[in-house]
Amino acid sequence: MRNKDPDGFAGLGRPADAPPGPADLNLLRTFLAVHRSGSFTAAARLLGLSQPTVTAQMRSLERQVGRGLFERLPRGVAPSPYADELAARVVAPLDALAEVTGDTVPAGQRPADPVHLAGPAELMCLRVLPALAPLVADGLLLRAATGLTDPLLDELRAGRHDLVVATARPRGRALSAVPLMDEEFVLTAAPHWAAEAGGPEELAARGPDVLHGLPLVTYAEDLPIARRYWRHVFGRRLDHRAAVTVPDLRGVLAAVVAGAGFSVLPRYLCAAELASGALVELYAPEDPPINTAYLVQRPGSAVNPQVARVRDLLIEAARAW
Repeated sequence: MRNKDPDGFAGLGRPADAPPGPADLNLLRTFLAVHRSGSFTAAARLLGLSQPTVTAQMRSLERQVGRGLFERLPRGVAPSPYADELAARVVAPLDALAEVTGDTVPAGQRPADPVHLAGPAELMCLRVLPALAPLVADGLLLRAATGLTDPLLDELRAGRHDLVVATARPRGRALSAVPLMDEEFVLTAAPHWAAEAGGPEELAARGPDVLHGLPLVTYAEDLPIARRYWRHVFGRRLDHRAAVTVPDLRGVLAAVVAGAGFSVLPRYLCAAELASGALVELYAPEDPPINTAYLVQRPGSAVNPQVARVRDLLIEAARAW
């Protein structure tokens, strides 16, 4: 059964003998700012407090509720499950109270905060950043980062990013994720390697064995994209060792166009080269492998209204991707 303290905050978990006081509401305001911003320092800046004051208030609130609220990370803090629950319960009344008492700052008078956005380097450079150019021209401050999905999602939870373009749906319910685009994968090579393999007709007739002996260019040593293509399209295990590995699909594309070998690439990345004849699609399956990319948002990032502008524009732009 949930307890109820003398201040009327049902179920906050404060010990029964903890004295009530006017500081409780301030502690909850500070807590919500930390939860939203993912950082004691950022919360202090939002509230006009010193960072040590924010730290002291969070220690006081943790003593009152009898639970840990935040885990310190190299950059920022990560909320505990209890902190997520507490934030969900107090956000609406605290925001309503701030509006009634005039504690909010009109949007037009707030200093602009950058939107921190991250995702795979190739997708960020070829699709995401160009799509956001109109917002930047309209005054958006954008801070972009690139990397692999799992580390980026960990950093999102820690408050380092507001939005992440992820190549897999995040686990759990703490992060909000919406499908953004489908990546279709293409088996491709430069024309002379396609001719060496006998062309698409030979591969369709004899299967992937015609590619044995041809150099494979891939993203990583364990051939993640190519292995998935082989399983999905040919129903067998890929038995190749990479001739070239480069952890950037733009580098893979450049090497394949230059004649280094064959590869499996996202269609959006190599569409121009396929159209120009610089690359040949070696096989056109009826059901090509597809991977869905998601736009993932950190809880509390909506405190910056620019995050919603970036999110909405990317979702709209991605319809044409």
